[in-house]
Amino acid sequence: MSQVHALSDDQVGQELRKMTAFIKQEATEKAREIEIKANEEFAIEKSRLVQQETDAIDGSYEKKFKQATMSQQITRSTVANKTRLRVLAARQALLEDIFDAAEAQLGDAVKDKRRHRSVLAALVLEAAYAMDEPAILVRARKQDYDVVRKAIDEATKEYSKALGRDLSATIDEDNPLPEGCPGGVSIVGGGGKIEIDNTFEARMRLLKDSALPAVRESLFGKNPNRRFYD
Repeated sequence: MSQVHALSDDQVGQELRKMTAFIKQEATEKAREIEIKANEEFAIEKSRLVQQETDAIDGSYEKKFKQATMSQQITRSTVANKTRLRVLAARQALLEDIFDAAEAQLGDAVKDKRRHRSVLAALVLEAAYAMDEPAILVRARKQDYDVVRKAIDEATKEYSKALGRDLSATIDEDNPLPEGCPGGVSIVGGGGKIEIDNTFEARMRLLKDSALPAVRESLFGKNPNRRFYD
């Protein structure tokens, strides 16, 4: 049986120092592990927060960009519409001025007596053909009665020659056209039930409706958006 020797004070001190150093080493390594893990977790959390904030900023920017784009489109569309309306209004005003100027010159048609008689005869004849009545009344301005009688004579002869039957046409002196009328005739038939307005004003209105597309195209060119021409 071996004999157990008691440790001296120096030996005890050495052992204690060894144990202390070992414990200290273990604590240092454990602290290092904790620090490394904490740094890794911090880096991960930092990356997550940065990504989260980046996504939030990107989302906010994208939303603001869409809003700005939409606002810009609305503004552009509003400006384009206002501009288009101003252009259309200016074009319409120009067309109105043209027809107003033409209407102001309607009275000039009576200055050339021969041409005036020819125009009135054509207006009477046109209405007579459309009415297809054996007798008609012709309403005109009082100051035009003389030239209207000559025009009626011309028109009835042409009517008889074209259709082979007579046409009775007389001036309706009881119902003259108003003095402010620029001229022309109004034809009444069917016992007063049918009337064809062939005054210069009425013809101008018809011309305005029928010639407006051609005038507009002549002034402004073809409309690229127009699909039908009938």
